Amino acid sequence: MGYYVKVEPKVKVYIEDINPEGTKTILFLHGWPGSHKLFEYQFDQLPKMGYRCIGMDTRGFGNSDKPYSDYDYDRLADDVKCVVDVLNLQDFTLAGHSTGGAMAIRYMARHKEFGVAKLALFAAAAPSLIKRPYFPYGLEKEAVIKIIEGTYSDRPKMLKDFGDTFFFQNITEAFSDWFFQLGLQAAGWSTAAIAKTWLGEEKLFSDMEKITVPTLILHGIHDKIVPFPLGEVQKRLIRNSTLIPFKYSGHGLFYDQCIKFNEELIKFVEE
Repeated sequence: MGYYVKVEPKVKVYIEDINPEGTKTILFLHGWPGSHKLFEYQFDQLPKMGYRCIGMDTRGFGNSDKPYSDYDYDRLADDVKCVVDVLNLQDFTLAGHSTGGAMAIRYMARHKEFGVAKLALFAAAAPSLIKRPYFPYGLEKEAVIKIIEGTYSDRPKMLKDFGDTFFFQNITEAFSDWFFQLGLQAAGWSTAAIAKTWLGEEKLFSDMEKITVPTLILHGIHDKIVPFPLGEVQKRLIRNSTLIPFKYSGHGLFYDQCIKFNEELIKFVEE
């Protein structure tokens, strides 16, 4: 069932709450530039096994409100906290993909892991998506600048180009079109605003060191958007973490190796 949660006086985020009676809860945070619908092939299966699956559309994306400003990680983490409070979530698994993984990490540090029993990171954009003088991993800064410029000049083409690098396995033209439409649901200004966070000072080194709960890191070795070495850095910085490489996956590992993805997530939640 779908509903809205107010996170600010004039801002509401959309929630898809599947199997609210489930005995174990997973809160999914999607990556840029999609929506909760990216997890369709998890939501199809996990509720059958008794899980409550909650998908939250980040502000500016999917069905959520699209304010013109306030897209820094602190604000995004505070939005998650509002959802946790309103839904009274306790002992749940927080799961984040790509920028959603960065949001999850900031939530864990900023809100002291409130309510979270376990953390699952899927190709998380952390601790820094771009290379820096002191950090040799990640994307070149120019690649992100190109995305931002493309957002402002020809967002549909930028999204098409981005989609071409998202998956490693062959996908159908129909699936590619579906993924493209998810990106178009976002506002142009929010699409650019999130991309700008990757260039700025939104770094998550100290945040990751504050995480104490069991953490699962799933990462495709063919990821062209969040390169695999970032997953290895996450494993080093987050205590009590496990890294599982996905040998036949790119950035969209939840689809590239959907069955393995679901199995690993379920096994982790049940441990």
